[in-house]
Amino acid sequence: MYILGISGSPRLEGNTDLLLENSLEGARSRGAETEKVILNNLKFSPCQECADMLNNGNCKVKDDIQQVYQKVLKADAVIIASPIFFGSLSAQTKMMIDRFQCAWRGKYLFNTDIFASKKRIGAFISVEASERQDFFDNAKAVIKNFFSVINAVYKEEFFCAGLDEKGSVLRHADFLKQAFELGLRIC
Repeated sequence: MYILGISGSPRLEGNTDLLLENSLEGARSRGAETEKVILNNLKFSPCQECADMLNNGNCKVKDDIQQVYQKVLKADAVIIASPIFFGSLSAQTKMMIDRFQCAWRGKYLFNTDIFASKKRIGAFISVEASERQDFFDNAKAVIKNFFSVINAVYKEEFFCAGLDEKGSVLRHADFLKQAFELGLRIC
């Protein structure tokens, strides 16, 4: 099983990144092959809604997001991890999702579903400083739409409220354990 973890946090080794890594570690403990993509390390532009878009579900803009498309195609499961910024996903996460507009267009307008080759499992990990459940709900709605486009069943979620300081999740062994167990369940 190949599990792709996508980190939408700009903070390396921050709470979101640490929880994602624990989930991937759980999956590896069950024999899964895992890979983590850190969106903040990629060079890609936001969706340009090109006037001459392709109708086959592929994006014509050639940048680092092309490698994400290929990894998602290969994946049996995708874990998206994003902190909450301004009541929803981080800009990095939303920008990546918007770049899948070509796949949405192909699937729903032209019946060319490039991700139809298999069903995937989808999981969402999110962290926020406040205690606002509605912020998680906002982010979750976007993630569910993304998973629909990539033919992933929204199966797992883990939300951690009240975490702001970088690495503060390390003081919450229960959170780290729950993230690890999410990775186990995906396998």
